[in-house]
Amino acid sequence: MSSTRIDTDTIRRLPKAVLHDHLDGGLRPATVVELAEAVGHTLPTTDPDKLAAWYVEAANSGDLVRYIATFEHTLAVMQTREGLLRTAEEYVLDLAADGVVYGEVRYAPELNTRGGLTMAEVVETVQEGLAAGMAKAAAAGTPVRVGTLLCGMRMFDRVREAADLAVAFRDAGVVGFDIAGAEDGFPAADHLAAFEHLRRENVPFTIHAGEAHGLPSIHQAVQVCGAQRIGHGVRLTEDIPDLADGKLGRLASWVRDRRVALEMCPTSNLQTGAATSIAEHPITPLKDLGFRVTVNTDNRLVSGTTMTREMSLLVEQAGWSAEDLRTVTLNAVKSAFLPYDERVALIRDVVLPGYDAALRSSPRA
Repeated sequence: MSSTRIDTDTIRRLPKAVLHDHLDGGLRPATVVELAEAVGHTLPTTDPDKLAAWYVEAANSGDLVRYIATFEHTLAVMQTREGLLRTAEEYVLDLAADGVVYGEVRYAPELNTRGGLTMAEVVETVQEGLAAGMAKAAAAGTPVRVGTLLCGMRMFDRVREAADLAVAFRDAGVVGFDIAGAEDGFPAADHLAAFEHLRRENVPFTIHAGEAHGLPSIHQAVQVCGAQRIGHGVRLTEDIPDLADGKLGRLASWVRDRRVALEMCPTSNLQTGAATSIAEHPITPLKDLGFRVTVNTDNRLVSGTTMTREMSLLVEQAGWSAEDLRTVTLNAVKSAFLPYDERVALIRDVVLPGYDAALRSSPRA
C-alpha cells in the first residue's frame, strides 16, 4: 500500500466520482420536511436535524424492515413535478459541494408515479432538475457532470418498461440502466429480455448483486445478463478462499480480468450486514488484488454519509493513502457510462490536475 497519508480537509478538496448513488436515498432533511408539509405527509419528526438522526438510527438498527421503511418518506415527497425538480437540482448541488466532478444518479421512475405522473414524465422532470443543478454548479465555479441510470425493480413487472425508457432517453442525459430491489428470491435473469434489449440498443447497464445474495447472483449478473458493472459485489470474496494468498476462483478471475467494476458502498454495507467493519470491508483486499473497485455512497441521507466521509473512513480505519483514493477515483471514471474520449478528457483535464493541486496544498502530503 502506498504511503502518502491525507487529512479530511484535503479529501474534501479532491475531485471525486460516484457511480452508485440513489436519488431517493439522498434528499436534504430540510427538503423532506418542507415538501412533506406541502403534500400533507406525516414524518417521524419535523425537525431536520432530528429527522437526519432518525434516518441513520433506522439504517444502523440491523432491522431490514426499518431500513427499507425509511424510503417511504422520501418517496412520498417525490410524487409531484415540484418535488422531483427540487430534489434533482439539490442532488447535483450537494455533489458539487462535496467535490464530486462526475456522478451517476439512479432511481426507479415507477416509484414516482403515485401523484399521476407517467414514468416518461418522471424522467423528463428529473432530467430538467439535474440540468438546472448542473448549470448552477457551473456558475458557482464547481462544475459537475451527472448522468442518470434508470432502475427497474426486480420484484415488480415494469423492468422492461424502464429499460425502454433508458433507450428512449439515452441522448437526453440517461447514460445507463440498473436493476434494484430485493436480490434474494428475485433473480436478475427473470428479466433477461430487458437486458438483451439493452444490449441490442447499445445501452450499458449495471446490476445489484453480491450484497444480500452470494456468488450465484454475481455469476448471473455477469455471465447470464451481461452486466458491465456490479452494484456492491462484496460477496465476491467468497470466490477467494484466502485473501492473503490471492488465489482467485474462476468467477473472481473473470471479474478482475475483464475489469468489471465493483460499485462498493462501505457504510451502507455495514448497515445492511454485508460487511462487519470499515477496517475489514472487502473493498481493501479487493483493491490490493487489482480488482476495479470504486467507492460510493449508495444513500447519503439514509447512511448519513458523503463521498468525503466514505473516503475519510477508509483512510482512518483501513489505512488507505492518497494514492489509493486516486486509484479508486480513476477506476470510477474509467468505468463511467460515458464515451471513451470523454472519460479520457475527464481524467486528463480534471481528476489528475485536481489531485495534484489538492495534494500540493495538503499539510500531510
